[in-house]
Amino acid sequence: MLTRIRNAQTAGIEKIEMPASNILLAMAEILKEEGYIAAVKAYNHKGHRFLRLTLRYEDGEPVIREIRRVSKPGRRVYSGAEDIPRVRRGYGVAVVSTSQGIMTDKKARAAKIGGEVLCTVF
Repeated sequence: MLTRIRNAQTAGIEKIEMPASNILLAMAEILKEEGYIAAVKAYNHKGHRFLRLTLRYEDGEPVIREIRRVSKPGRRVYSGAEDIPRVRRGYGVAVVSTSQGIMTDKKARAAKIGGEVLCTVF
């Protein structure tokens, strides 16, 4: 999902589609809440779930300047509540998978829960 967003913004594409999962849907909702993407729509087509994201641009420039995967299949990155990274001194967002669901770094710190750091967005 992150690479599709990155590539679409480089090409200036407004809407992208991808196969959906619960994790991707939760991450997309967080990006929408934080103002990085304009809209999220999940739908079914011939028995398969899909996700349609509408990307945001301001003055022709993409709102997302940098989107980076942190935890990868070859190297998982886990952090305690105190050690969750601050992205660009708090201007960006880290998406964390916790025992209480997927949430932003600020919500995880406030709830004092650690987890797997999925990605960072600025």
